[in-house]
Amino acid sequence: MPASCQETTRLLLRAPTLDDLPQACAIHGDPQTNRFNPNGPINAAACADKLHGWIEHWQQHGFGYWAIALRSDPQRLIGFGGIMQGFFGHEPGLNLYFRLRPEAWGQGYAAEMARAALHLAFSELHAPRVTGLVRPDNLPSRRALERLGLSLDGELDDFPGQAPSLLYRISAPDNPGPG
Repeated sequence: MPASCQETTRLLLRAPTLDDLPQACAIHGDPQTNRFNPNGPINAAACADKLHGWIEHWQQHGFGYWAIALRSDPQRLIGFGGIMQGFFGHEPGLNLYFRLRPEAWGQGYAAEMARAALHLAFSELHAPRVTGLVRPDNLPSRRALERLGLSLDGELDDFPGQAPSLLYRISAPDNPGPG
């Protein structure tokens, strides 16, 4: 079973806790971090539901979205992300997700976290593939997924009346290395 806490070169990745709620609400309630989200920023109650769901996923599966902090400042979260079981329409799979504070954008933190998540998915969980769901106008996230090796593989009509979200996927390598 994967460890609930991992370190990368610059990041501390750990399972979220209820103590993370204020920081989760600050990140997920920020209009800037929801610029491409058709639902917009979420309120505290919706954020609490989201956080509870992530914690429950960890309890049921032994992995999930991480609370992300800099190793140099472990008490202040810069975001949330990782992989979690999800559905893409009716198709189950692992969803690669990241949402970071605006001041953490453009510094490679999402890619660093995502590389750890992909290593977990392929080397420890032996997943056949990982999917990233992104809005078509979210060019920064699309470019990040492409740099990580994910390729556009379809669409998902998840917001009626709006352009469908894009499905980016990456398949397990034949011989996954140590990260």
